[in-house]
Amino acid sequence: MKHQITATMDAPHGEQVAAGVEQNPRPREHDADGAASDDVQPQPRLVNRGITAEIHPSALQQIVWLRALETVDRFRVVRAIDIAVACFPERPFKAALTAAQRAMRGLTKANLVRRYRTDRFQHVYGLTVAGARWLNDRGVQAVSSVRRVVDMTNPEHALWMNFIVLGAEARGLRAMTEREALQDLNLQRDEGEAAIQGFLKVELPNGARTLRPDAVAFEDDGLTWFEIDRSKRGADREAALSALAGRVGMRLPNQAVLRRVVVLARTERIWLRAQAVLRAKAALANDVPLIRGSARHFREAGHGVFEVWAAVTQNPGGYAIDACIGHIVLQLLPTWLPKVRLNSGNRQPLAGWFDENFLPYRRPDALPPWSLPVSPLLKYSRSGEHW
Repeated sequence: MKHQITATMDAPHGEQVAAGVEQNPRPREHDADGAASDDVQPQPRLVNRGITAEIHPSALQQIVWLRALETVDRFRVVRAIDIAVACFPERPFKAALTAAQRAMRGLTKANLVRRYRTDRFQHVYGLTVAGARWLNDRGVQAVSSVRRVVDMTNPEHALWMNFIVLGAEARGLRAMTEREALQDLNLQRDEGEAAIQGFLKVELPNGARTLRPDAVAFEDDGLTWFEIDRSKRGADREAALSALAGRVGMRLPNQAVLRRVVVLARTERIWLRAQAVLRAKAALANDVPLIRGSARHFREAGHGVFEVWAAVTQNPGGYAIDACIGHIVLQLLPTWLPKVRLNSGNRQPLAGWFDENFLPYRRPDALPPWSLPVSPLLKYSRSGEHW
């Protein structure tokens, strides 16, 4: 074969072509309608333009910056993953985090936000004076937060509180942090009345205590109460969780019915301890017959999910029947998501984004599934008030 190739290269040009044909003497076979198939034009490839099909690319950057800076001004301190939830919840996780990091790099370069590193080696952002002025020029009242952020050593609790609120809003719910919920609660009090300090008053072994949620979300059937457990609960806090579980189904001072309590634990050890508290609560409560208006039963319906049952009356004067009036959900905080690196060296899982039943909490099977998020940037392009 080697001599044959050498001879072909040394031969005249016409013989080279002939030798090439000789090496492949059998042409491709065509079916009977091969001629007709030559006339068929290839179909054009459809390209998914994403959000640029709705928003012109020249305006998209300004809209992203506006949404991101409003988020920083609202919560005072944020991470890149919080901006991913606030601006790009409809995208896959890697795409959302990439876009959020790109936006924060641009805002930092423009001196609209400033980047800091906490004692836990987390990168957080605060709003600069220039960033507040940028928002004020577009009709948004804003105040710089960098002086507050620079004094923060470990704002982990506040960061997760903000993350859960943004996750609930991405699902289409109205959600508030503890501070926002208390401000909203006090708007309903009459002039001259004392300020309302919390949502529930419960009796504990060490005396009465007023409970306040870390975050709340308003759903069609009532209110969802979020507890963020960064550390193991002491005896007093465990008693408070047990008392809170017994109030599911009751009406709160803001007239909303407490339907769900969601406990988000930072570690599996904290999660297991919260589960043990609720199992002990269930063991004591389930021995007492259900009585209308007071007693509760707790039935473990799945991994970290407890159903709360009570005797309720469907019609005035009618018979009381046992019914599920709410849920208690225990789950882990997605602490791995902020640690994800967008390169080959990443060792963190990518689970726990909006394409799964996880954020802002895992829905029990008895409830309708979560709807997929839509881009929050669309409302800015449709309103056009800032442009």
